[in-house]
Amino acid sequence: MAKKAPRRTAERILEVTLDLFNRFGEPNVSTTLISAEMGISPGNLYYHYPAKDELVNALFCRYERALGELLNAGGGVRDVEDAWFFMHTLFELIWQYRFLYRDLNDLLSRNRRLETQVRGVLKDKVRAVCALLDGMCRAGAVRIDKREAGPTATSMVVVLTYWLSYEYARDPRRALEPEGAQQSLLRGAHHVLHLLVPYLEPGQRVHLLGLAGAYGAPQNE
Repeated sequence: MAKKAPRRTAERILEVTLDLFNRFGEPNVSTTLISAEMGISPGNLYYHYPAKDELVNALFCRYERALGELLNAGGGVRDVEDAWFFMHTLFELIWQYRFLYRDLNDLLSRNRRLETQVRGVLKDKVRAVCALLDGMCRAGAVRIDKREAGPTATSMVVVLTYWLSYEYARDPRRALEPEGAQQSLLRGAHHVLHLLVPYLEPGQRVHLLGLAGAYGAPQNE
């Protein structure tokens, strides 16, 4: 049986960097710490990524590719159950790159390239949620005036984007620890979709509350 080729150093650097950024926050992780964690020289790290911003940009590009594939599924949502799965999957991806969300404003203040990329991602999210609302409308799960669809989609994206910041502000010591991840993501999915309650057909409204309860998402937080 042929041996697997060893992972390239550049890829390993990104994996270790992502783990450290997520655990400690990007501002608290130096390139010296990354190289020490990997057991390589700082020069080896700089050969692949000459500056910390390049590590951030490379990780963001990874996230952006995965997000683009996921957002394409927004137009296939037809009911609350589809929407719940779609939102929870989005939150799982956000969790994988949670440092971007916890440290977003600080990153944007220092990284002009990221500033442009994030603006594009926000537009893509709004378009995907608009497609989700359109699909649910056509399927009869939602009744919403076209004039309200855009602002509602934007509100959903705001909650989606800043949910982990809210969780962190509520409980900085534990909110973004792995053991709390599942409940945090479920709460986020519930609160994003709760914005649709005024527009859901009665049966869909009941189903949303049932899904939140079945998956253990606290409805009073």
